[in-house]
Amino acid sequence: MAEIFPEISRTFSEYILLPNLTKKDHISENVSLKTPLVKFRKGEESRISLNIPFASAIMQSVSDHTMAIALARCGGISFIFASQSIENQVEMVKKVKLFKAGFVESDSNLKPDQTLGDVMALVEKTDHMTIAITDNGSPHGKLLGILTSRDYRINKYDPGTQIKEVMTPFSSLIYAEDKISLEEANNMIWEHKLNTLPIVDSNNHLLYLVFRKDYDEHIRHPLELVDRDKRLVVGAGINTRDYKERVPELVKAGADILCLDSSDGFSEWQAEAITYVKETYNDTVKIGAGNVVEKEGFDYLADAGADFIKIGIGGGAICITREQKGIGLGQATAVIDVAKARDDYYKNKGVYIPLCSDGGIVHDNNIMLALSMGADFVMMGRYFARFDESPTKKMKIQGNFVKEYWGEGTERARNWARYGYLKEGKLPFEEGVDAYVPYAGKLKDNIDLTISKIKATMCNCGALTLPELHKKARLALVSNISIREGGAHDVISKDSDLGSFPT
Repeated sequence: MAEIFPEISRTFSEYILLPNLTKKDHISENVSLKTPLVKFRKGEESRISLNIPFASAIMQSVSDHTMAIALARCGGISFIFASQSIENQVEMVKKVKLFKAGFVESDSNLKPDQTLGDVMALVEKTDHMTIAITDNGSPHGKLLGILTSRDYRINKYDPGTQIKEVMTPFSSLIYAEDKISLEEANNMIWEHKLNTLPIVDSNNHLLYLVFRKDYDEHIRHPLELVDRDKRLVVGAGINTRDYKERVPELVKAGADILCLDSSDGFSEWQAEAITYVKETYNDTVKIGAGNVVEKEGFDYLADAGADFIKIGIGGGAICITREQKGIGLGQATAVIDVAKARDDYYKNKGVYIPLCSDGGIVHDNNIMLALSMGADFVMMGRYFARFDESPTKKMKIQGNFVKEYWGEGTERARNWARYGYLKEGKLPFEEGVDAYVPYAGKLKDNIDLTISKIKATMCNCGALTLPELHKKARLALVSNISIREGGAHDVISKDSDLGSFPT
């Protein structure tokens, strides 16, 4: 007969945290949410860590370059969706890596004999007002000048006017040579009251630009997640079909980490993809895998070489895999079981593999529960789909503002590549729905509120770090009656219609 899993399939809402002793130093200012993103050996540190335990889902309606920029600036990571052409995904990755972060390669460049008409066309295309003028119009040509909006007025000059007639020439520029530190560059910007500082080599070839606005923005985003070159960190989703063509292009574009996108990661297709990445790049390219819901799935992907493993099947707000196929597991039970497997793996092999809880998040407190049960970070779709930075339309329906949100298992997404057993272009039934989510405004405003709740709860649990939370957290199952007791009850809300209540 079939094997029967001994545990009841439970969700986050069926658990509640118990408080531990809150000491005087247990205040939000002392809480660190830094968490490992990729595996590491005992005694070592993860090569990539998140500053907040948040990742946005590998979905068309959630994670494009705009979302990736916004979330990285808050300390988390986005995995840009794979259900698009390789070329489009590569361009999104490039936009994140070029967005900012100290030393920036110039992506707006012209030659001195080009015209103001060319300038207008480039500004309209890139929305960048600072243009490097090089001898060959390339990002690393010999720097001949800089052109900004302060150098010309379009209604005063003829569009045919050559750039060299209005640009600020190299001889008048304040610049720095290679090997200058970012701190020194910023000091020069402030000392000379500059907006842009060019960085050149000994032959005056342009290397980078350093912008004043980037420094100002960094001050407002102290948890910004950047790589060694001070560029924003970004992930990219891949599938088990075209990874041999997709992965090289994503790596070349600068993707910091890859993640296999599948509703069920316990498969030979995923093991083969992981092996390809590890062997091709000698373990220098990191890759996450999943999704799994129990020990056997975790062990399989861990042995295959996964750098982190995602947990969850059928728990997403727009996912109907459990309904359609009768497969999956309650997210809380899945996280608890896989976390035990992870801890055993670490104890036996000395390798810690971070866990990502993907799905089942309804309220902010569910994030806290996932982390306390052993997840190192959470991946969310609905949470991020609500914000200005998601790629979907903002609409007004029946007087309420909403944003579109659809699953990768829908006919709309046409993402057949995430299902290893399907033939190309054929989606016989849907495992997701096409829906709306309430519009919630800007990402940073919402994420700051969520983080404040997490930090406050960690203080109640007597933990100042996530590893400490994993060790100290205590949980209890709750009844339906106690859930009701935990919310407002037996009162008349001031926002309610008093006429609808009996006197």
